Amino acid sequence: MLEKDMEEKQKLLSGLPSVDEILRSNQGMQWLKTYPRRYVLQAIREVIDLRRKEIMEDLTAGLSEEYMMAEIENIIERLSSYSLNPLINATGVVIHTNLGRSILSERALENIKRVSGSYSNLEYDLKGGKRGKRYIHVRRILREVTGAEEALVVNNNAAAVLLCLNTLAKGKEVIVSRGELVEIGGSFRMPEVMAASGAILREVGTTNKTHLYDYERAINEDTALILKVHKSNFRVMGFAEEVSIEDLASLGRRYQIPVMFDLGSGCLVDLKPFGIFGEPVVEDIVRTGVDITTFSGDKLLGGPQGGVIVGKREYIEKIQKNPLTRALRIDKLTLAGFEATLMEYIEEEKAIKNIPTLRMLLQKPEEIRRRANRIAKKLKKEIKDAHIEVMADSSRAGGGALPEVDLPTCIVSIKSDKISVNEFEERLRKGNPPIIARIKEGFLIIDVRTVRDVDLEGLVKGISSALSDS
Repeated sequence: MLEKDMEEKQKLLSGLPSVDEILRSNQGMQWLKTYPRRYVLQAIREVIDLRRKEIMEDLTAGLSEEYMMAEIENIIERLSSYSLNPLINATGVVIHTNLGRSILSERALENIKRVSGSYSNLEYDLKGGKRGKRYIHVRRILREVTGAEEALVVNNNAAAVLLCLNTLAKGKEVIVSRGELVEIGGSFRMPEVMAASGAILREVGTTNKTHLYDYERAINEDTALILKVHKSNFRVMGFAEEVSIEDLASLGRRYQIPVMFDLGSGCLVDLKPFGIFGEPVVEDIVRTGVDITTFSGDKLLGGPQGGVIVGKREYIEKIQKNPLTRALRIDKLTLAGFEATLMEYIEEEKAIKNIPTLRMLLQKPEEIRRRANRIAKKLKKEIKDAHIEVMADSSRAGGGALPEVDLPTCIVSIKSDKISVNEFEERLRKGNPPIIARIKEGFLIIDVRTVRDVDLEGLVKGISSALSDS
């Protein structure tokens, strides 16, 4: 019996097509024309090896040639596809760090394509016919929209802070309020960034209260810098007090010590008229007389990832000469996207209209409700076995910005009669395009704030597909 079983297995094994046979087939030839040869070979070998294993383990289901070829093609497509892909953000979190933060404006995208598809004057002075500096392309516009004397851009705000501290305070003391020793995303903490820069941390005050005299008492011959950190991703409420940047700038001038303000998020538009408070405008901070201000190019600004340093010319020039500046510099694609984004801010109304981050944050509740009703209507037409309802809810800015602000929104809540909400969420997440939603009280929630008009067709199709497979 055992011998007969082995003979049957040998017969099945010998019946498997070889790699060369599959390559010479019509489908194999088509694969070689369409996909990289390496991935075609890898997929064929994987499937053949899997079939051999199944035969030896008496798992002979699905051994048809048609099934094998389909499985090979699935593997080839998976190997050949990009890992980084666009998706639909239905979470309502506008500056979602895990989902790529800010979406770039059409103007920024067009400029990136225009510059990257050709040679450019990245570091070439067209007027003088000699080598130029890459930062010249954003210096003028940054000075204009912030009111600063000089500006520099590096690859993110943590790098901006690191570079400033290393340049101005390496081996010297930097005075910081204990209540401002923040932790940013990815468990990076201000004391660790400071240690990496070579600066020496001098904590003053307490977690909830720091006074101007705390800073003044800490000043000594080793003091190189006074640093204020904006608590952009949390708030201390109740019995709390902090020193204003105006008072710190005045203190710095009195003792001839530079003062730096790390804003974290860089907001170039006053959000107070829209009912959003607590986020300083960069231009207002510069106007206080602070020597250096750092902030992110993405987040509330709505551009590509970058770290912006603006302030007094004497300090920016020192920072530019630091060898670390080259290691932390931005490339031509970031420059192209950032310059185009900044150009939107010349007219504030256009910035609010054209920059997706600002448009999503500041859109009116009635506009969101209309879009939610459209989505719900389309879904009800496509899906019969689900409870679909439009409801009021709240969104968040995300990205470590506006931590206390609840943004009124409208959601489409969905509950299927056939599958669990967790399975529903998983199917959406694994779909094409992936749809990232949230779960609340047993319902799948589509927060319409972050669903763009161009996403609507894919959203409805993805939800319908996820539920029709049940």
